[in-house]
Amino acid sequence: MSIPVVDFSAYSLSEEDQLTDEQMRKLSKELKTAFTEVGFVFLRNTGITPEEVDRVMAISKKFFLQPDELKQPFTRRSFAGSPNHGWVSMEAERLNPRRPGDLKESFNLTSLHPDIKWPSGALSEFREIQTSFFVRCRELSVRLMKVLAHSLDLDPEVFLSTHRFMGMDKNGSTLRSLYYPSINSEKVKEGQVRCGEHSDYGTITLLFQGSDGLQVRARSGEYICAPSIPGAVLINIADLLQRWTSDQFISVLHRVMLPPAGDSSTRQSLAFFVQPDDDALITCCDGSDKYPPIRSGAYMLERYNETYGRN
Repeated sequence: MSIPVVDFSAYSLSEEDQLTDEQMRKLSKELKTAFTEVGFVFLRNTGITPEEVDRVMAISKKFFLQPDELKQPFTRRSFAGSPNHGWVSMEAERLNPRRPGDLKESFNLTSLHPDIKWPSGALSEFREIQTSFFVRCRELSVRLMKVLAHSLDLDPEVFLSTHRFMGMDKNGSTLRSLYYPSINSEKVKEGQVRCGEHSDYGTITLLFQGSDGLQVRARSGEYICAPSIPGAVLINIADLLQRWTSDQFISVLHRVMLPPAGDSSTRQSLAFFVQPDDDALITCCDGSDKYPPIRSGAYMLERYNETYGRN
């Protein structure tokens, strides 16, 4: 199995928000094939440039390399109304609850609310860079959801109508800046990895990788490398969209293992997790009862409880 690569230039963010019927048919077919057979696809020519990605990664790394006491004021759950927003420290997260804490840290941007506190001083550009990139990812995800609805012969608004509050407190969509520091093998716990095996929670995920390291589980059960392709965005289906489509689109496990012994390199990535509005009721779009209806916010909260513990 390999992850398909699809040219998205016809619907790039640098183009008008419209496609000819033939362009829509072609994109719909290519994405449907990828998401029904693999669950992942690389998109080229989305309109989001490598320079934009580098800018976010650079300011994020500057934040992560600070002492923990300077990051502490921005800790996740310290913002009322947007509990997933903020910094997540090393080993605080276990995406596979059967493993020790993940060897990574992250900064979650979940809300564009003007009252949220942001780093300042040497990081005075942090807010503008992060929020601008959030908006760019949101724009790309809207275009993707239009193509996905078309690929399933659904109303063009079926997904868009339940993602109206991205960037607001009524929606859990999140831009995560992720940093994986170099590994001290003497301090690694048994079974510990950089990011445990997991599937994503919501609709789709947009991933921008700074280097290789991500592995995706194939239908055979084996994990394959999802390489870092310069300029390409890696898109995958998440759990709620698999439920929504009655398993037509598949949400598959993925992980980041430890680097080889003696490899002291760090790793960075940016992930934009697209989540339906909190009160959206997710039901099977083919009219079946393969999965019971569930509220997006309730499902997300349950997954967070598994990842962080019920505290």
